[in-house]
Amino acid sequence: MARKPLWLGTGLVAALLVVSGIGLYQYAFAPKEGEPVGGPVELPSTQGDFSLTQLDEDQVAILSFGYTYCPDICPMTQSIKRQALAQLSEEQRERVVPVMVTVDPERDTIARMQEYMGFFGEEFIGAVGSQEQLEDVASRYGVIWRKVEAPDSAMDYTIDHSASLFLVNREGDILQRVLYSPTPHGLVSALESELDG
Repeated sequence: MARKPLWLGTGLVAALLVVSGIGLYQYAFAPKEGEPVGGPVELPSTQGDFSLTQLDEDQVAILSFGYTYCPDICPMTQSIKRQALAQLSEEQRERVVPVMVTVDPERDTIARMQEYMGFFGEEFIGAVGSQEQLEDVASRYGVIWRKVEAPDSAMDYTIDHSASLFLVNREGDILQRVLYSPTPHGLVSALESELDG
């Protein structure tokens, strides 16, 4: 019986290893279902039409989702951003753009957002899109929200929503996702890691 050349078997094994390695790599690094993929954010804002592409190459945006009538989490989130910025050097601060996208486009007009963001700092940007734009951006960033009727309240309704922060670059790549916290330590650590990296 004729023996097949050794190189043929070795080549076949090597090819299988390469193919399975590529498959494993793609599986490990491909976004899982429900995992945020990020991407472009282009919305009307308190500073004119806003786009992540306006960021410089060395800048990052702290992107959060909330609404101005939120009684607790949203003002706390903006305060955490402000506290984190205060702990950075002046050079680092210039490379950070704080942005909040409203999940309540029904009530959050640009004028309302302007007043609200003004409480936190002139560099804070409030972005307001249509319901369709919001659904597109929120789905890509894995943000969930739902309206909760509040008939006994003067607000009519509140909105339950995700409270994570995203550090993103000008392409909308999610560099880091920072879970909500009532202290700025996690955000400061994430920012320093990206700005010094």
